[in-house]
Order: sequence, then C-alpha cells, then structure tokens
Amino acid sequence: MAQTFRSLSQSVCLAFLLAAWLPAPAVQAKEPMTQQQALRTLNHSNPQRRFEAMNRLALIGTADVADAVLPRLHDKEPGLRKVALDTVWRMWSRSGDKEIDLLYDEGNADMQEGNVLEAIRIFTDIINKRPAFAEAWNKRATLYFMVGQYELSISDCEEVLKRAPKHFGALSGYAQILAERDQPEKALALLQRAVAVNPNMVNAELLMADLRRRIEIKRKQMV
Repeated sequence: MAQTFRSLSQSVCLAFLLAAWLPAPAVQAKEPMTQQQALRTLNHSNPQRRFEAMNRLALIGTADVADAVLPRLHDKEPGLRKVALDTVWRMWSRSGDKEIDLLYDEGNADMQEGNVLEAIRIFTDIINKRPAFAEAWNKRATLYFMVGQYELSISDCEEVLKRAPKHFGALSGYAQILAERDQPEKALALLQRAVAVNPNMVNAELLMADLRRRIEIKRKQMV
C-alpha cells in the first residue's frame, strides 16, 4: 500500500542523500537526460552515474518503466538504495497522463489532510478513467484499510498486483491485513515476495519471524 505500510518519506531531497560521500561530477551535463537515456544509465559501473540516472527519473520517470529501477534497491551503495526507493515511489505516482496526474495530486493532498472519503472518491474517479494506473488502486487500498473496509482493501491490493506484481508496498500492505485476519501463511508468502524486491523494508525480518512463530503454533495445535 502507501506510506501507512512503508514508514517512508517521499519528501526526501535527492540532492542531499549522497552529499556526504559522493564526489561532485567532474563535468556538468549540458542537456538533461531523457527517460530512455536515464534508464540505460541505471546499471552504470560508476555510482555517480547511477545516482544521476535515478535523480533524473525521480523528476520525469513514469510508472510504466518503474520496474527498471527496482534492481537498484539492491545496490552495493547504501545511499543509492535510499535514492532508488524514493525514485520508485515517485515514478509509481506518475501515470504519464497530465489530467490523471493532477487528479492524483488532488487525491493525495486530501489523503494527507485526512479527507478520506473525498480521497476515495477521487481515486475511484482515476481508476474509472485509467484502470491501468496501479498506484491509484494502491492509494484506494490504503484508504479502505484506514476506514476498516478490509475486504475492499484486499480487492484493491489484488488489482495493484495484477498490474504491478513487484509492488512491494501493496505486497506488504496485503500481508499486514492477512496477518491481522489470522492468515499467517499467506501473509508470510506475500511479505517474502515484498522483501525479495525491496530488502530495505523496515522491521520486515521481525515481522516474518513473528509470522513463522504463529505458523508453527498453528501447526502444533493441529497435531
């Protein structure tokens, strides 16, 4: 799902994440990279170039190519993993359609201000207009969870995963719901999928250990 389940901030300033350890580029690029150029640079051997690619994608990248950044969540440089995380969320939030993205921003603002019902209405409108936009489903799944509509939240999580199978936010949010509904086996499977994509998830190992403990208790009770 969204920030409720990932305890992450999308307001991180990319320009300062690596300032403490990353040297300044020797030459300033004359023209900003296009999306395709940035995508091709993601796996560059130079960490500075990988940073530049993600920094650019954070500004212009769209959801349809966000999967290309996911491997950088395993980058050998911890600072770059943080940049990748922020970049992926920013890309997921862009459909590539200006009208839809304006609506998304409105819905997100209402969500942040606690106007839950209005936010649900806006994200439903987005879904009706552009059902392929996975992050609209993800935001509505979070909102449904917030108001206790767990079946609707589960349904929306499944819609997210149809469109973005590696969406670690939806995977972990879905896992949380199932864990609370005493389905630790399914919850563990979902959380393992999430961690395989994003190994930087806060408290994931503790949550998985707790789910394994609950599974073992259930197994013993059935003997």
